[in-house]
Amino acid sequence: MAIDRRREAAGGGGGGRQPGPAEENGSLPPGDAAASAALGARAEIQPLPAPHPGAGGPHSSLLLLDYDGSVLPFLGGLSGGFQRTLVALTWIPALFIGFSQFSDSFLLDQPNFWCRGAGKGAGELAGATVTGRWGDAGNWTSTPTVPFSTAAWGVAGHRSNTSDTPPLPSPPGKGDNDSNCDCHAWEYGIRTGLVQNVVSKWDLVCDNAWKVHIAKFSLLVGLIFGYLITGCIADWVGRRPVLLCSVVFILVFGLTVALSVNVTMLSTLRFFEGFCLAGIILTLYALRIELCPPGKRFMITMVASFVAMAGQFLMPGLAALCRDWQVLQALIICPFLLMLLYWSIFPESLRWLMATQQFELAKKQILYLTQKNCVSPESDIKGVMPELEKELSRRPKKVCIVKVVGTRNLWKNIVVLCVNSLTGYGIHHCFARSMMGHEVKVPLLENFYADYYTMASIALASCLAMCVVVRFLGRRGGLLLFMILTALASLLQLGLLNLIGKYSQHPDSGMSDSVKDKFSIAFSIVGMFASHAVGSLSVFFCAEITPTVIRCGGLGLVLASAGFGMLTAPIIELHNQKGYFLHHIIFACCTLICIICILLLPESRNQSLPENIANGEHYTRQPLLPHRKGEQPLLTSAELKDYSGLHGVATGGDGLSEGATANGMKSM
Repeated sequence: MAIDRRREAAGGGGGGRQPGPAEENGSLPPGDAAASAALGARAEIQPLPAPHPGAGGPHSSLLLLDYDGSVLPFLGGLSGGFQRTLVALTWIPALFIGFSQFSDSFLLDQPNFWCRGAGKGAGELAGATVTGRWGDAGNWTSTPTVPFSTAAWGVAGHRSNTSDTPPLPSPPGKGDNDSNCDCHAWEYGIRTGLVQNVVSKWDLVCDNAWKVHIAKFSLLVGLIFGYLITGCIADWVGRRPVLLCSVVFILVFGLTVALSVNVTMLSTLRFFEGFCLAGIILTLYALRIELCPPGKRFMITMVASFVAMAGQFLMPGLAALCRDWQVLQALIICPFLLMLLYWSIFPESLRWLMATQQFELAKKQILYLTQKNCVSPESDIKGVMPELEKELSRRPKKVCIVKVVGTRNLWKNIVVLCVNSLTGYGIHHCFARSMMGHEVKVPLLENFYADYYTMASIALASCLAMCVVVRFLGRRGGLLLFMILTALASLLQLGLLNLIGKYSQHPDSGMSDSVKDKFSIAFSIVGMFASHAVGSLSVFFCAEITPTVIRCGGLGLVLASAGFGMLTAPIIELHNQKGYFLHHIIFACCTLICIICILLLPESRNQSLPENIANGEHYTRQPLLPHRKGEQPLLTSAELKDYSGLHGVATGGDGLSEGATANGMKSM
């Protein structure tokens, strides 16, 4: 075969070959991946760096870049006390992030309002009888129904702080609007436990109500830009510098938000607050993934989700204690001061240092970790340290996320997960808005706290279900199941409810509007439950299949896609709910596309993380169902040479490695 001829030529010529374009990132061409057999039988293909002149041979590169199989066991895995401490340090900030994510439910809640001197009862009665629920139009006494977050922010347990508002009736006449808004001083009835919030501080009602949506909009836009930019920077300079810089700047901008003198200053500062918050969320997520062995990654990520949910459940009590929005904002940001200690505690990601061939820094960190974990040199049975010494002269090779454009499989996997994330987070708002639109007829949903904790409970149930489903079906099977549930809930809500509505108009049908409302609420709960899981799994899936050298950039793309999905909520609210039905139809169609695309993804359960682009490129898909007992598996390239008719194909196909099958799939 071509591999054998290259080896014979290298042995006889005595000279080293020139690295080809496929060796970018320090990886061998796919044909040289056969040397990975020295590591034992593995389910995934891992083409690893070719040795440079003076190195210890192919075995040294294979050993050093097999992080999960060689380096992590040498450090003790999660059995090492220091590794467990680092994982716990990635959980603690999730509580602070949870506070920040759900603060909009209290800071920007639209309260009941009436003209000062008119009397609370009279003002509320007038608003209720004349305008119904026309609160988002900004001209009437308002009681918005979903003032809290309902969708995740990209990471498991990270959700949006956009508000979901029920369907609104047609607005009253313009003359009535002008007369009811002809008031110079307002009284407010805030339902969230605060005495004053942003709306009551600057009278953001009537003609100024649109500024509330701009404040929500600015934070989401800041998050989107933050995910994209900090992700690229973290792949270039490291996770630790980005994390610490984001902490410093969120303290500056977050505390300055509490000192805002007008709503324009507030919205501008919230953009930068969201930008810095995105850097913290993204780097902590990547560090958490890169610290864990394959079998522990998902559960450790879910623990962080549950910690963030604890912040969601504790937020109403925190608001009741603060009473004022400025005190609440300061109290949410101040705990990030504790993260300044991470400068002296939290090291750079060793996996990233090894993947980018920064072996000098990696050696120092390995010595530091072995000292912290009290690891004896005798435990280095695979010879990690001796091989590391031979590689110290290598130059670092860092990569930007734009390199995925030239790949064949990796970019498709990332695009599929971006569309899944966009769809999951975008349609979540549709379900929440539909469910809360029936609160007038459902007494359970009339109270702010009942609304809030209902949504939180659905998210909690979704995360618990993910733990069970992913354990049995894997990442791809679980994502497919939840996407099917989302599509069914959406299509039934759009189609079946219209059919029930037509039958309910006939007096002899035996159906009433209450039956339609109950079905709508049931479908909305199922849709919110499933779409939350779709969003969280999409982000986690991306973190596993994206190579270490560009992991933060890939995560940034998927999280930014989630932000675009969530951005549709404040945009529609800003336009007084125009286009909501079309919004739901578009996302319902996207769920059908996603169901097909998910089948193209690989399964990453119990697989080592890909370290470089070539490694991630060969992280190919496997059959959704395992081989039946006694079924003949597909032939590998090593077996093709036994067939004379295929010998020429096997010889010419240098791209097939020993672990690859004839159709490009990995052997089971």
